[in-house]
Amino acid sequence: MHWVHATAFVVLLGSGLCLYLPSLAEVVGRRPLLKDVHVYTAVAWAVALAVVVAVGDRRALLRTAREIDRFDADDRAWLRGRIAPQGWLNAGQKLNAIVTAAFAVLFTITGFFLWYGERDTRFRLANALLVHDWLMYASFFLFVGHLFLALVYPRTRHALSGITRGWVNEEWALEHHRKWAETVREAE
Repeated sequence: MHWVHATAFVVLLGSGLCLYLPSLAEVVGRRPLLKDVHVYTAVAWAVALAVVVAVGDRRALLRTAREIDRFDADDRAWLRGRIAPQGWLNAGQKLNAIVTAAFAVLFTITGFFLWYGERDTRFRLANALLVHDWLMYASFFLFVGHLFLALVYPRTRHALSGITRGWVNEEWALEHHRKWAETVREAE
């Protein structure tokens, strides 16, 4: 599912940037097509999420939601820059998941009003475009930071193996996610 979310995000970001920046819009040259790609990708992404929730592994989704919802003293210490053992998700990953979910909701709401407001001007919200644009800026910089941590920064680059292949080295897991790694070790 990571690749679906990532692909949709990149398509939405790219098409949104082309719609937003006149210089990119001129290069592409087909604004109505870009709008359609943007809207239909957003709809497909939302449908994919709904399908995962409806027919996916609900136990895994609940475990993930519980993990994200649980901020303990170690998470707070980690956020203050102290070395503290982390679970399956570290405090930064938990915050990223929360921000991503909030942004998804806000993007959906503002995007709907932008789309529907073009069809019926009574539903135009004055600040929908402004909020949508600022969400795009914040998302762009979070995405760049995410890429840096996944592809460039040596201490966290190994996590990409966990995302793409479903495994990480035990030593890396013990260093970065000690609570989780010890739980897995005990279960074996």
